[in-house]
Amino acid sequence: MPDFTGFGDDTIGFLAELEANNNRDWFKENKHRYDECVLESALDFIAAMGSRLEAVSPHFVAIPKRQGGSLMRVYRDTRFHRGAPYKTNIGIQFRHELGKDVHAPGYYLHIETTGCFLAAGMWRPEPGALKRIRERICEKPDAWQRVKASRTFNGAFEFGGTRLKRPPRGYSEDVPHIEDIKRKDFIAACNFPAANAASAGFVDEAADAFAKARPLMAFLCAAVEVPF
Repeated sequence: MPDFTGFGDDTIGFLAELEANNNRDWFKENKHRYDECVLESALDFIAAMGSRLEAVSPHFVAIPKRQGGSLMRVYRDTRFHRGAPYKTNIGIQFRHELGKDVHAPGYYLHIETTGCFLAAGMWRPEPGALKRIRERICEKPDAWQRVKASRTFNGAFEFGGTRLKRPPRGYSEDVPHIEDIKRKDFIAACNFPAANAASAGFVDEAADAFAKARPLMAFLCAAVEVPF
């Protein structure tokens, strides 16, 4: 596979055109451009991230496949997005080797005309995993505080996602870190300008950012009992 050379103007340009022409006829006519401008660049990025990701943690995988790998499908579930059959972003998830779906611990890249970001953590963990994360925060509040206080992590990432309005069952408002225990997502993200992704050096920039998320990822992996 060729070396990664960046997500250039042609990539962003195609995504912008897809936003304006989100229908099957247009996509069918321009499928070759999707392959050239989006798919090839994404697969090159994933392949280039392989060895770099292993240096961050040997338990997260980069799989440069058209289907069933790290690249998320361009096709939307039309049950929830009627009239807009295609995603207008590039989504790449580097999932834990033991993870089965997007809810597993992972690193993520999102490129869209309206904003680009890198993320790390767990998006909407399934109930058992969410319960174990909350329990670990409660049982090891000092360890969780070290994650939140990490200058390296906080200098690059900011927590996002959704949370409950009230404490989950079994927790009271006076429990340490209760606002974090209310979280339904344990995701942290850092935004970057699309221009950054246009260079070949972006793969190193992304890997460096993922490395800064080690405190969070190590805590979450321990909580759900998978190696980091």
